[in-house]
Amino acid sequence: MNPELRIKETAPIDVEDGFIINGFPSTGLTSAIAAEFIINASKFEPAAIIDSDSFPPISIVKNGAPSYPTKIFVNNDLKVAIFSSYLTIDVALHRAIGKMMLNWAREKKCSTIISSVTTRSSSKEVIGVASTGKARGKLVASGINVAEHATIPGIPGVLLNEGMVNGQDVIVLLVGSESNNPDLIATSHLCDSLAKLTPGISSNLSLLEKEAKQIEEGIKQAEAESRDLSEGMYR
Repeated sequence: MNPELRIKETAPIDVEDGFIINGFPSTGLTSAIAAEFIINASKFEPAAIIDSDSFPPISIVKNGAPSYPTKIFVNNDLKVAIFSSYLTIDVALHRAIGKMMLNWAREKKCSTIISSVTTRSSSKEVIGVASTGKARGKLVASGINVAEHATIPGIPGVLLNEGMVNGQDVIVLLVGSESNNPDLIATSHLCDSLAKLTPGISSNLSLLEKEAKQIEEGIKQAEAESRDLSEGMYR
């Protein structure tokens, strides 16, 4: 399967020497909820849409306005772009999504891609894995311990492997949670670690507590609608 993924930019983007945060929910919803919270709290603006014939045909309506479920948000002042999706991307698309993100990072001369995975653990410490020595140095400089052994699935795993081969800086944060469901504490720890790596983004816990449930419900509703649509198409 080699799906065509299309990025259509709708606003000026300047993230040269900056960061890309992967908020796609390929290994759970924690990364997606954290990304959506940062978008809302740190004045990110929609700057591009991502579409593919392999995506379910769904529109997300917010404040009365329709939009694509998979988008890129940017804060040009912070030099940060966030890949955000209300769709849980099918595993068959993970490799293509990862390569698309890496190619876009090169095109925009972005320095580092940051992704995350949630692991079943009681540990409250967020640890990291890096694709290059330079990216490993960024973890150390931010006070985030480096994992020596881990298995990284999904889009984050693709980003690490391809980043290692191509010499692109990729950081994957491992966030512990004792629950299979979205975990406010894990999300808060992830936001704190993202703030250490990308100064200027918000990690306000009280604001996160107010928004996390609403964000989670929106993502789950989009996931349920896309699943129902897929099942109806093939009956």
